[in-house]
Amino acid sequence: MGPHPAVAAIRLAVRRVLHDILNDHHAFPAPLAPQPAGARPGRTAERPPSPLVLVACSGGADSMALASALAFEAPKLGVRAGGVTVDHGLQAGSDLRADEVVLRLRGLGLDPVESVAVTVGREGGPEAAARDARYGALDAAAERHGAAAVLLGHTRDDQAETVLLGLARGSGIRSLSGMAAVSGAGGRYRRPFLQLDRQTARKACMVQSLPVWDDPHNADPAYTRSRLRHEGLPALEKALGKGVVEALARTAQLSRDDADALDAWARQAEASVRDAAGLLECAKLYALPPAVRRRILRRAAIEAGAPAGALFARHIEEVDRLITGWRGQGAINLPGKVVAQRQGGRLVIRQG
Repeated sequence: MGPHPAVAAIRLAVRRVLHDILNDHHAFPAPLAPQPAGARPGRTAERPPSPLVLVACSGGADSMALASALAFEAPKLGVRAGGVTVDHGLQAGSDLRADEVVLRLRGLGLDPVESVAVTVGREGGPEAAARDARYGALDAAAERHGAAAVLLGHTRDDQAETVLLGLARGSGIRSLSGMAAVSGAGGRYRRPFLQLDRQTARKACMVQSLPVWDDPHNADPAYTRSRLRHEGLPALEKALGKGVVEALARTAQLSRDDADALDAWARQAEASVRDAAGLLECAKLYALPPAVRRRILRRAAIEAGAPAGALFARHIEEVDRLITGWRGQGAINLPGKVVAQRQGGRLVIRQG
């Protein structure tokens, strides 16, 4: 008799991602170890080790299910598997919780395993600051261990919440595309569970008798995502019927496909709207579709030093009016002390 359907589902999702990682590893292998001095000609250099994949684990049901599936599938494919838990230090006893997660991961057979403590700042609000600190720690851990990838336990429910949050911000189609299955530098971050619901992960933990930790922040109405999870989505399902989460997840994928196509178009069009000195020509920008033009403006602002995370749609709309609604208005101040202004038919975006 095979495993429980929930366990089979999480293992299949992880197996597919590990195959992708192995394909990438074989396509772009690490360099072979150099031959020792005095080696005889024709000696075969030592082959590089198999890729290491880390799981980011909070101890919650989603990430514990992911860790268990990784521990089961990785040895069968010749992949080394480890884990990292991040201690945000936001709750009393968080260090003890992190130590418990380390023991659980080691109990699954993962190695290396470590706990990383971070200091959470205040920029962008508590949720954004915690996320930035967490990804900074995961990036550092991946570099430290030479990991080929880091697996994240975001589910289809998380994706639906992300789409709704993007919709509330009015940030455009890229925001509606939610979380990518592959993201980060060099495709470091992989999200195997984006097609699985949260209940499947929790069920997989239950039938495997895996202890899980429920973060009290996930039920704290002080946090926007918590309110959306416990109040917003249930209200939508009550008003619109079941299937809202699945529909939002499909919206994310369709939006991502469209956004990727528009980004590619903008990259190709950018060279054609710059003059010999590299300045953006307003008349040529005006001739482009708004979605393409605004992408070019956003890229130019970021290249000038505007932080991507602080650059919102309203900022780009103000810059866009220098192209489409020119009435002699003055310079536009952007985040990062970047200034955009129109000069002699050219759009100049630079540090102020």
